[in-house]
Amino acid sequence: MAVLADSDTRWKWGALTARRLTSGDGPSAPRARTGGFLLRGRATPTPRQLAEVGDVGIEADRVREVTAVEFLHAVRDEGYDVVVLALVGGAVQAMLHGIAALRLPVRPVLVTGYVGVVYEKLTDGLLLRHGADVVLANSRHDAERFRAVYEGVGADASAVTEAALPFLGGDPYRPEPGRDTLVFAAQPSVPGNRADRTYLLRRLVEHARLHPGREVLLKLRSKPGEHTTHIEEHPYQRLAERVPGGLPPNFRLVYGHMGEVLDRTDLLVTVSSTAALEALHRRIPTAVLTDLGVREALGNHHFTGSGLLTSFDHLDAGARPRPDPAWLAGQGVAADGGYATAYDTARARVTALLARGRLPGPAPYYAPATAPGYLPGILARHHLDPDGRPLPGATAPREAGRVRTAVREAVRDAARGAYRHGVQRVAPVVRRMGEL
Repeated sequence: MAVLADSDTRWKWGALTARRLTSGDGPSAPRARTGGFLLRGRATPTPRQLAEVGDVGIEADRVREVTAVEFLHAVRDEGYDVVVLALVGGAVQAMLHGIAALRLPVRPVLVTGYVGVVYEKLTDGLLLRHGADVVLANSRHDAERFRAVYEGVGADASAVTEAALPFLGGDPYRPEPGRDTLVFAAQPSVPGNRADRTYLLRRLVEHARLHPGREVLLKLRSKPGEHTTHIEEHPYQRLAERVPGGLPPNFRLVYGHMGEVLDRTDLLVTVSSTAALEALHRRIPTAVLTDLGVREALGNHHFTGSGLLTSFDHLDAGARPRPDPAWLAGQGVAADGGYATAYDTARARVTALLARGRLPGPAPYYAPATAPGYLPGILARHHLDPDGRPLPGATAPREAGRVRTAVREAVRDAARGAYRHGVQRVAPVVRRMGEL
């Protein structure tokens, strides 16, 4: 198997999905050796971010950073049976067309899906993933929505396969005497503006001051200068430096593996992070904030009907929401213990496709005949022509490879640093100047 990912969270999803697809018992559980690839781009994870993801079953020495064209060459030359595309939708579409253009005698089974709650660009993202052999849905709710989108545009929906988030796990919640820990799961882009993020930080700090016996942890995804799946223009670390009176002693900023943080969590609070589903799976009390509204732009509309929606005012007063059992049942949380079988159907489908041997070429919904004004731009971003073939100059001659690689690495690192500085330092200043 090969896993191609373009950010830290998608690496976590893709690598653990590969593990789930090969970890069962019986004839529907293929055994595999898995190699990892990181797609070069603005969100390529740093070594620290990869280490924080934790054990995903792929050793560090089997992880390579590649361009899209380099990955296609690896698929052509290294004989993978299964490829997990843990990428943003446009990159998935490019890989599907690129692999189709290889015209391999025997091509790999292609698996893709979503890293968490799907609350925006549902149709666009799904159609960009169409053409994979397996499109994983993290819940029954998502599977029904995915099929409805495909069938609604006349596309084959048979690839949609219900599974679950691959990183759910951990021991069920058990309160410990003397421990009282509230964890706020931060998100890089929700909310996105400084005012809303400052508001959330202020309310967290006030909550800590109201409850001096409670430990309040702000769980961060990345350090300033690092990128995750989404751009973070206003890191909480920077905002925390400006808190009037400083941070109370029972308030801390923390990093680390989410599962390890949840091990000591008594109340998980978030706007719409997938961490809420991880907490619910472990029966940890969970709250989804309404302070900034219940809006599609925030993603907390996904939790309508969950029983989890509440505000800081209520949390300050001691409220703890209770999840609705019917809502949980449709979300793939499997708090009832059904998670052990969540990937059985996906494993069986992959095994059946492998048994067929020669598979037809991928047939995405988007093709030169159906999306001539959209598809070429998507492919060009990954240096592919409208037919999925590498553009001239997309690959360096083998004899110049080492020199080109060294130069490219240096230029890439400088450009990535400049980009992150522009996003987190320059862009906010320019935006504020424009508002004067």
